[in-house]
Amino acid sequence: MTTPTPTPIEILLVEDSEPDIILTEEAFASAGVANRLHVARDGVEALEFLHHEPGFEDAPRPDIILLDINMPRMNGLEVLAELKRDPDLRSIPVIVLTTSQADEDILRSYQTHAASYVVKPVDFEHFYQAIQAFGRYMLSVVRLPPSV
Repeated sequence: MTTPTPTPIEILLVEDSEPDIILTEEAFASAGVANRLHVARDGVEALEFLHHEPGFEDAPRPDIILLDINMPRMNGLEVLAELKRDPDLRSIPVIVLTTSQADEDILRSYQTHAASYVVKPVDFEHFYQAIQAFGRYMLSVVRLPPSV
């Protein structure tokens, strides 16, 4: 009997730091997580992706969004608020993944219905391990909402 191949999950990473993007890609790949990682480099680009605006007409609906807070043009908290106001997007789980440990950012994220708030470890090895653990968690534990 063969084990079925898991359906890849669609992940939208909203992150402006190129090193963090590369590290996230590598950590997911080494964890063996079946995923398709899409990257938006700021909040404006994330909303363009999610609304299938020009350049993103064929963008898939993400199963989950990993969202940084501190970004140019539109920060993560503004993106989160916009997502949760949109009836077509509000069911997508959003994990805030940021370096901010500020109580007001944590409180505002949960008040705006973030599924989780994760502080990025600042050193390479711990960040890598955290992304791998998150990937395994997504693969083995989480039940995602059905596609709309």
